[in-house]
Amino acid sequence: MAEPLYHRVLLKLSGEVLAGEQGFGIDPKKASYLAEEVKSIYDLGIEIGLIIGAGNIFRGMQAASKGMDRVTGDYLGMLATIMNAISVQDALEKVGCETRTLSAISVSQIAEPYIRRRAIRHLDKGRVVIVAGGTGNPFFTTDSAAALRATELGAEIVLKGTKVDGVYDKDPMLHDDAVKYENITFTKILIDNIRVMDLTAITLCKENKLPIRVFNINNPGDLKKLVLGSKIGTLVSE
Repeated sequence: MAEPLYHRVLLKLSGEVLAGEQGFGIDPKKASYLAEEVKSIYDLGIEIGLIIGAGNIFRGMQAASKGMDRVTGDYLGMLATIMNAISVQDALEKVGCETRTLSAISVSQIAEPYIRRRAIRHLDKGRVVIVAGGTGNPFFTTDSAAALRATELGAEIVLKGTKVDGVYDKDPMLHDDAVKYENITFTKILIDNIRVMDLTAITLCKENKLPIRVFNINNPGDLKKLVLGSKIGTLVSE
């Protein structure tokens, strides 16, 4: 078997993936599927940081657009990421992946506090580290949290698992003539305002020369294939 391209990765999953066909909440079968996908690269010896969004439960910006205070909405979103993290942790441990959830906001009964050196120590010991609670601050998305934690933890790449198989010039769900990029630069994304991740996350990755690969996590086996060198999804880089 080919050697993995990476020693340490940050896997960013959208919360919607956890909802499955029901479209809302947490589907235990989907959590089990995600755990098997993560285990496929865990078994290769790759050190894995994991961040999960909250779109399956709550979106702070949408709540703010309907009259809720933005800060309140963002904190509720952070709590939702913790619910997702604990669900995936349970699924990972059932398939034999030693896992720790660290939270940027204090929930000491169910998760350790996020401390960079502690997270690195867990990674060094071969544990999957799920980082919940976003950055711990309002006005930042889980995309920004992924870029920040990937940089802090020394990840070599951000793997963004979504429901779409890469980056397109326009929404492929709405436009049949949408063109997929195999490779795209951070600069083009910023100039053309292509929605890969939010602008804070893109800028942070650009400044730290941290590549992003966008792929469809719903395609079984693609995660393992791409860490072994297959050209799956879209690579965003300098």
